[in-house]
Amino acid sequence: MEPLASVSLASGAAQRPAGWQMQIRVDYAVNKVMQTHRGQSEDAVAQAIQDQLRSVGVVPNGRQIAQYAAVISALPLLPPNNRTQ
Repeated sequence: MEPLASVSLASGAAQRPAGWQMQIRVDYAVNKVMQTHRGQSEDAVAQAIQDQLRSVGVVPNGRQIAQYAAVISALPLLPPNNRTQ
């Protein structure tokens, strides 16, 4: 009887590191907060990030949230969007 060849359900190009979906969700939530809360206090930004992460099913990491909040709060405000339609 011949040995069986190994079977892989995922091709080499389709393999992704563990946790990639969670990182996509974190990126989405942080980018959303960055658009709406830049220039505000770190506490307000941190709370907004926590709320957004929980809404997409991610348990927030306190240290990571503090880092994101510090950077976002230091950003200048976006100019108002005065486009006419």
